[in-house]
Amino acid sequence: MKLFRITGGVHPDDCKTLTAKHAIETLPLPDLLHVPLQQHIGSPAAPVVRRGEQVLKGQLLAHSQGMISAPVHAPTSGRVMGVGNYPAHHASGLSVPTITLQPDGEDRWANNTAIPIDPFKLPSEEIAARVSAAGIVGMGGATFPAAVKLNLRTRYTLKTLVINGAECEPFLTCDDRLMQEQAADVIDGIRIMAHALGVEKVLIGIENNKPDAQSAMDAAAADYPDISIARLPTRYPMGSEKHLVQTLTGRETPARGLTADIGVVVHNVATALAVHDALRCGRPLVSRVVTVSGSAIRNPKNLRVLVGTPVDDLLNYCGGFTSTPARLISGGPMMGQRLPGTRVPIIKGSSGILALTHEETVHDAVMPCIRCASCVRVCPCGLVPLEMANHARAGDLEGAAGFGLMDCIACGSCAYVCPSNIPLVQYFNYAKGELTARQRAEHKQAETRRLTELRSERMEKQKQAKREALAKRRQAAKAQQQKKAAEADA
Repeated sequence: MKLFRITGGVHPDDCKTLTAKHAIETLPLPDLLHVPLQQHIGSPAAPVVRRGEQVLKGQLLAHSQGMISAPVHAPTSGRVMGVGNYPAHHASGLSVPTITLQPDGEDRWANNTAIPIDPFKLPSEEIAARVSAAGIVGMGGATFPAAVKLNLRTRYTLKTLVINGAECEPFLTCDDRLMQEQAADVIDGIRIMAHALGVEKVLIGIENNKPDAQSAMDAAAADYPDISIARLPTRYPMGSEKHLVQTLTGRETPARGLTADIGVVVHNVATALAVHDALRCGRPLVSRVVTVSGSAIRNPKNLRVLVGTPVDDLLNYCGGFTSTPARLISGGPMMGQRLPGTRVPIIKGSSGILALTHEETVHDAVMPCIRCASCVRVCPCGLVPLEMANHARAGDLEGAAGFGLMDCIACGSCAYVCPSNIPLVQYFNYAKGELTARQRAEHKQAETRRLTELRSERMEKQKQAKREALAKRRQAAKAQQQKKAAEADA
């Protein structure tokens, strides 16, 4: 299969050998599960259970709200201990609405899950509805509700489904093991999504550092001529949605646009497996595979984990730490988020838990930019990171935006090669956050002005109506007086 070259990217030591040969193990039931109500992009789910209620595995705990949202289900059977706030799965330190569940140890499935039937006999709308009801989100880390993407067929002319099996982040091997161990189920989920989207072909991209996964997927897809598996060069960030599409199709997604604008929809291999489970088995998304790795982990593993399981349980199952980690990360080391602690729960988008030693992290002092342009050379989006950073550091956010700030995918390639150890991505994320906050404030002010003007117009109309009514009453009274006067004269 012909591949197209893209610019930029880096070749970090992938460190996948720590877990690549470790088959997926199932983590035992934890003592408590903390299930956040927002494990997806969009509006948080609204709880439908109360404290003290007994629930079964797969039972609805919280329903979706709005167009962009996803429901949440019980990861196992047990008792609801509370509905309140719990530390979030990121370094902000904020708490999020969470349902705490105490497992009863029986792991009993509810009998009200969707009845499995042949999905290829279902209309596209029904498949998307079942995917939505199962709470499936993008499991590559973006956590965008999967059903929303399946419904893009109503707004765009779609021709290609691209499946992301690149898994380009160092250390992570959860998708690699899924493709090796459950290739047939992954391919089935892919075919179901392709049927729902009505596309002509499917392209599956897998990096060349996963030969066993490539072979397993080749064998599983052998009977389906519309499915092609591409062997991708091992380069970060090959798993970036727009760059993967460009590599496979040669077509570039417009700035600020969607891949759907060029007729392509992208899903992750783990998402495809979740679709298979939902449509074939009638089971919602309540667990996922997580890579636990890093040199500070005693026994790195790939684990199938219930959503809501505290990170502590994963670390203990892997033998704990060999030494105090210098950094604890959720996801990969390039784009992952630093964890605030080990009490936080696993969520649908948790692809990895990394405990990195001092040697695996950068601790050199930050120095002034020497304008070597290394960051420009490796930027996969063709941006000028050094100029964006200079403007962001000076508080000139509009200037940074002028250099393409909002097109930055925060992949970290620029920071990885920077000889001055400048935390470029931190500058960009800060600037994006500030710009977004300003835009929201401006929108709020504009909306306030609009509402104020509407109120003024409404009040003026009411005053005018009162004046007109008063004038009519006076005119009527005057006419009545004139009539009485005329009658008196007669």
